[in-house]
Amino acid sequence: MTYRILTGEIEHEANTFSMVPTTLENFRSGALLLGEEIPPARRGTRTALGATFEAAEKFGWTLSHPLVASANPGGTVTKETFDQLCAWFLGGGQGCDGALINLHGAMVAEGCEDPEGEVLARLRAMLGPDAPIVATLDLHANVTAKMATNASALIAVRTYPHIDYYERTWQGAELLDRALRGEIRPRTVMAKRPMLRGLDYGRTQVGPMRELIDRGELLEGSGTVLVVSVCAGFARSDIYDVGPSVTVTADGDTTDAQRIAEEFMDYAWETREFISSPWTTASVAQAAERAKSGELHARQPVVLADDSDNPGGGAYGDATNLLRAMIAAGLQNAAFYAIFDPEAVQAGIAIGIGNKGRILLGGKHAPEMGGAPLEVEAQIVSITDGHFRCHGPMGGGAWRSYGPSLMLRAGGIEVAVISGNDQATDLAQLTSLGIDPLHCMTIALKSSHHFRAAFEPIAREVIMVDGGGMLGSALLSSYRNVRRPIWPLDDIKL
Repeated sequence: MTYRILTGEIEHEANTFSMVPTTLENFRSGALLLGEEIPPARRGTRTALGATFEAAEKFGWTLSHPLVASANPGGTVTKETFDQLCAWFLGGGQGCDGALINLHGAMVAEGCEDPEGEVLARLRAMLGPDAPIVATLDLHANVTAKMATNASALIAVRTYPHIDYYERTWQGAELLDRALRGEIRPRTVMAKRPMLRGLDYGRTQVGPMRELIDRGELLEGSGTVLVVSVCAGFARSDIYDVGPSVTVTADGDTTDAQRIAEEFMDYAWETREFISSPWTTASVAQAAERAKSGELHARQPVVLADDSDNPGGGAYGDATNLLRAMIAAGLQNAAFYAIFDPEAVQAGIAIGIGNKGRILLGGKHAPEMGGAPLEVEAQIVSITDGHFRCHGPMGGGAWRSYGPSLMLRAGGIEVAVISGNDQATDLAQLTSLGIDPLHCMTIALKSSHHFRAAFEPIAREVIMVDGGGMLGSALLSSYRNVRRPIWPLDDIKL
């Protein structure tokens, strides 16, 4: 029998503290592919959809692939945007026997705190109570009961940086095939605790996250359960269901699955204060000084990672404090990725390649957090359309596009200026603009952890920096919608 399977992708992580809403234009700047645009963009890549196309060939499925939509983390998604994404995506579900889809799990839309749960509920109503629906998730998903109830299986990635979407999708494909053939009846249950954050922010190298993932894989390998997914949650979403979770997928009876989920979450609660890499950060001046002191005889770059302006956490990406400090320190043979500033890109285009001019960079969204606009005398070295292929551990061979982009040289620093916001996760983000990261003495990046997959192997040292951006600000007094009581906002004893 040939099965028709719905596949696709809707990915967004919402920082509800951002004052900039996420619109359809943000998805167009990230990835927005419809229908027949999808196969040539995803076949042969080590991505979730790349695995799905391979699985369809192996199992003889006919795929319905209406939508791939991914936007850089940012503010709440507008209602109009969410409605349009749902219309495109669910429009491909008619007549399908099952689904294998990629969702993030931490989207928030206007009037809807649980968009992924809403998508899964509508899909369940469309396909019927017995159709297998498998969804892969980011491990920073804020999983809800609605998501667990309406999905047959939820499979979260198990690496941070996230480099195993391909493997997790194959796991989902094999489970989906078994369910379609009637070999199993997957059902998913969930456990949570009153935690805003925990599980070491999702770090998978050591600590409780690593331990629970390993324990879950042993249970899967023994056949005790079908899937165990551990999610650290995304604390910058001010919603009722924020926080860590464990979901367990079982064959039919979920009694043991619920017990396992509760035991895992008990451990998450007990270890909630564990941090493997304490958030000790250098000031921008300290970071620039340390980079300057190691410049002369270095064989590898020092990486300065500004966590406070990380676009991957929904920050604005246009903070200037770190770049200002690097210029003041007179750094040479240095690179900076990136200033998100479409206006500055257009100003650089007007100056022209090879020419010098004064250009105003960044500081447009919240100059009080991360620095005011920075005027530099610079030479425009390269201008591109921002379209390039990534081949790093998180790139998977897929193409990215950040719109018109340029590299300018200010003193000894090569600065990337982009029209589409994103954090640094792949060397191609630099090489596509003519920056050679292997021969830089200093590389400044805006990222919290994902940069490590591609950049830590080439670095002599990594220095975490607090550039004063929005993610470095104290947010604990700003929560309004989370369930209460919740740790660490409240003193709780379970």
